[in-house]
Amino acid sequence: MGKKSNVVAGGLLALALTGASAIPAFAGNTGGNDRSAQQAQGKSKAKPVDFAGTVALSNCSGSVVRTPKSKASDPALVLTNGHCLETGFPAAGEVVVDRPSTRTFKLLDAEADDVATLKASRIAYATMTDTDITLYRLTSSYRDITRKYGIKPLELEDDHPVKGRAITVVSGYWKKTYSCNIDGFVYRMKEGEWTWKDSVRYTPACQTIGGTSGSPVIDHKTGKVTAVNNTGNEDGERCTVNNPCEIDRKGNVTVRKGINYAQQTYGIVPCVGKGSKIDLGRKGCKLPRPA
Repeated sequence: MGKKSNVVAGGLLALALTGASAIPAFAGNTGGNDRSAQQAQGKSKAKPVDFAGTVALSNCSGSVVRTPKSKASDPALVLTNGHCLETGFPAAGEVVVDRPSTRTFKLLDAEADDVATLKASRIAYATMTDTDITLYRLTSSYRDITRKYGIKPLELEDDHPVKGRAITVVSGYWKKTYSCNIDGFVYRMKEGEWTWKDSVRYTPACQTIGGTSGSPVIDHKTGKVTAVNNTGNEDGERCTVNNPCEIDRKGNVTVRKGINYAQQTYGIVPCVGKGSKIDLGRKGCKLPRPA
């Protein structure tokens, strides 16, 4: 989940206590380049990746996202991590659906300049069970944002991420990018009380830091959001907060100090219904439901 930043030690605890504080949540070790994506490793030729459509929260990063079938008139959605929720970390097994919110987000343009403040009307969905996501429904439509600010939403990939693919993590909070490749997938990843399924593991070049939590992970080949950045193992500890561990199908545990991770996002797509509402009963939707 969260990583302590270089600025404030113990950022995870501070976020849990204060909710929407100015202290960065989760995300990794030091590194990253300012306002430009590094050339990714691997054979894939990178498409240009910029900051347009990303957002900065008070404690995390995020992005304005749409599904392939979203309409211009639909209320826009902002994607970030479940652990970035203003009310604090959802407990293991907890699912939040359709609750009021007045949270605000700084919208960035391609050059990482703040161009607008967007406002939420609802927490459309949030959980830290199986995955680590929050979706906010905004008071503005996709059309509003495009017409007023010339910024288009990022599109969610509707298929599973691809091993070896070149990616860039784009942090609206820090206005930095981190480029690497998808190293592989983790059957189960455990951090503290939370367990996530089929997590994305980065190659070592993506040294994300606290505050990059919730950043969109852009696939260079498609230009779409293939995952949402969420955590990394800071100290080499086993399955503790800020030190997630990997668990395979046989129950074997692996600890990879300094390696960072994301949660896949293609599973969100089948769950977005009319008016950008999350409908957990839609065909193909497998996101966790409230108990």
